[in-house]
Amino acid sequence: MTNLSALFDPKGIIITGVSNHPGKFGFVTLHNILVSGYEGAVFPVGREPGEVLGVPVLGSIDEVPEGAADMVFICTPTSINENLLRQAAGKGVTAAFCAAGGYREAGPEGAEAEQRLVALCRELGIALAGPNGQGVVSTPSKMCAQIVAPYAPAGRIAIASQSGNLVSSFLNMAGHTGVGVSRAVAAGNASVLGIADFLEYFTDDPETAMSLIYVESVDDGREMFERIRPLAEQKPIVVVKGGASAAGARAAASHTGALASDDAVFDGMCRQAGLIRARDVEEAFETAATFATQPLPSGDRVVVVTSVGGWGVAAVDAMADTRLHATKLPDDLMQAIDAKLPPRWSKNNPIDMAGGETRDTIPEILQMVAEHPDVDGVVMLGVGIQSNTAAMMRRGQFYPDHGLERIVDFHERQDARYGQAAAEVSAATGTPIVVATELATADPNNPAPAALRAAGKLCHPSAGRAVRSLHHMAQYSAWRRARGL
Repeated sequence: MTNLSALFDPKGIIITGVSNHPGKFGFVTLHNILVSGYEGAVFPVGREPGEVLGVPVLGSIDEVPEGAADMVFICTPTSINENLLRQAAGKGVTAAFCAAGGYREAGPEGAEAEQRLVALCRELGIALAGPNGQGVVSTPSKMCAQIVAPYAPAGRIAIASQSGNLVSSFLNMAGHTGVGVSRAVAAGNASVLGIADFLEYFTDDPETAMSLIYVESVDDGREMFERIRPLAEQKPIVVVKGGASAAGARAAASHTGALASDDAVFDGMCRQAGLIRARDVEEAFETAATFATQPLPSGDRVVVVTSVGGWGVAAVDAMADTRLHATKLPDDLMQAIDAKLPPRWSKNNPIDMAGGETRDTIPEILQMVAEHPDVDGVVMLGVGIQSNTAAMMRRGQFYPDHGLERIVDFHERQDARYGQAAAEVSAATGTPIVVATELATADPNNPAPAALRAAGKLCHPSAGRAVRSLHHMAQYSAWRRARGL
């Protein structure tokens, strides 16, 4: 059951329950598979003859050529799904995604139907994801087999979630930030394949750099964490947990039909197993995106680089409840920076340039700081401010005259250069450089966040959130060092 290649990289897909109704799961799944660019064979099966979206609809799985498909996507009622699985197995199918609900989450009768489904999949040797799930995404195969949107850009984050809605949230964030995903799957009721199964696959997957998981319940905590611990030693795993509060646990029980585990026990097991636990969905994705696109820090010593002071103070404040600290600037680094900035600069960490930067100052200072052996990580703030001024000039009635066209072009080129420099210097030095500006959300097309997005790097929306991501990286790095990894 752990070889999930047919689920994530199928050579052909059977879709059950396909009709011409654009609001039905079968139609939406077929649509999403076709528009995402999937290049394998697609076999819609439904009760209505003819075509849907230009693809012939088969009346039965029996009409599918033997060996032409190895995955079935189920959008049909519980009463007929067992027979459909038998037919699919006879055609060579070894993986199934069941989007249909009405199983354990629906009560005792549904629980019995789910038990029969599990027994059948084990008998047939079918790796089953779901039931009561949203779908599966695999960007290496250009596959969006989901009953909803979106389809994210390609990247290195793999997602497994006990909530389909949270898969959508993570995919939306990937689209917004430009930090893409490799695989994503909604485990649904996780009756056969659970989170640990997906993590094992992701760990061996060359398309994946790290995993991001959302859980609401853990049926066998000891078994799960014993399986996950060796995986965390190989690739980072970020986890966000629903049902952490008493009210959330009740909501999770009504959602998945399973009881949430004790949160204090879960938290302790995460620490022991090396899982990076995030406080909420936003922090989880931003942490995952940072892991996927930045080198690991070798320690906790951080330097903040900023064009003006207030943002730097906010970053240092944010470090107060983390393992990070704003390290004292070494004398040689202080002298090198002093030669580049006017006398009014802060002469301290944060490095507040006090508006004294020239055309090359920011890239040069980033290089000096990131390559210094006494610096483990950099927080870069203040990008986009020049382009923000340029944007107001563009909108005004005086543009492009009065020399505005030239200065607007200069400001925009500079901010784009700063974003590019952050990505290039980090790659060259092996030091993480996390960048933050509220323009990442307020104006994503600002040249600074846009340049980072084009480079495949995350631009955090605040200094505090950038610090949290770097903290999680430093914590994981320390966990690895303590184990001699």
